[in-house]
Amino acid sequence: MHYPLLSHETWQGYNQIKIPYVRAMLRYRADIRTLLNVALYFTVAIVPWFLWPTMTRPQIVMWVLVNCLMSFICAVIVHNTIHTPIFKSRWMNKVFQMLLSFTYGHSTSAYVPGHNFSHHKYTQGNKDAIRTSKARFKLNILNQLFFFFIMSGDILKGEIRFANKMRTQHPAWFRQYLLEMILVMGTNVVLLVINWKCALLFVLLPHQYAAWGIVGTNYFQHDGCDEDDEFNHSRNFSGRFLNWVIFNNGFHGAHHMKPNLHWSLLRAYHNEKLKPFIDPSLDRNSLLSYLFTTHIYPAKRVDFKGQPLVLAPLQADEDWVAGINVARHQTDMSGA
Repeated sequence: MHYPLLSHETWQGYNQIKIPYVRAMLRYRADIRTLLNVALYFTVAIVPWFLWPTMTRPQIVMWVLVNCLMSFICAVIVHNTIHTPIFKSRWMNKVFQMLLSFTYGHSTSAYVPGHNFSHHKYTQGNKDAIRTSKARFKLNILNQLFFFFIMSGDILKGEIRFANKMRTQHPAWFRQYLLEMILVMGTNVVLLVINWKCALLFVLLPHQYAAWGIVGTNYFQHDGCDEDDEFNHSRNFSGRFLNWVIFNNGFHGAHHMKPNLHWSLLRAYHNEKLKPFIDPSLDRNSLLSYLFTTHIYPAKRVDFKGQPLVLAPLQADEDWVAGINVARHQTDMSGA
């Protein structure tokens, strides 16, 4: 399986893996941090179950917040993984996908349909199930807060249609998807039986937050951009701390230009291929300052040129599933 890579000196650093066992497993050394974050998620998700009898309310709140953060980070990892599987071995990628499904409460394979085949191929068009033009509240902060809930029905419909098509056209993918769904839902039932309060607070609520958060990123990454422009199709946030936490996903324009480029190389690609050409308003340092100005004060919904955003009449989704040629898009099926 081929993944486009940068011919950039940065790659050389990630290629110098000095631990033979890690080099034998991982495509990129940087994904050691991916594995550590996943391990940390399971640690913070399991530990409070043992501390539950003695926890105070402030401690419960703290554990919930930490679990929400880690579940969201794992949702980002899910996103990265369905574009560029981290292991060299196909079976290890399948196992890792199952493991990741437990970290954000849904099948990892299910991320493929709406994201790879709908959003990336038809960004902001009528075949993009999560296009921002569907969010139409006059108060812009409501568009951000409720974006997930506005999109979730259409995302689920597309997922079901895609899964039904894969059942006959790509049985291996369908089996992986079905297994992930059964394992996650079955585990949730068992956890609810064991301790419904812990299951709700430390599993289900963080998973819901992760889904809300990862879908909601699409709103501030694309709203008011020019999807037809070679460079101005996405909004980027280059702050170092933010991108350290979210695995360089602030460089969203670079990701759209090279979807299978490993996350560790996005900053270099952004600086070389996008930054010299993009409108400066779409290359921002701080996400928080952007959210404040667009949602708090002056809280105006504008395009990237600063003009009031004029939305075309709302149109129904066009069917993006019917035209998928599975044989031609094997590399988009994320190793499953």
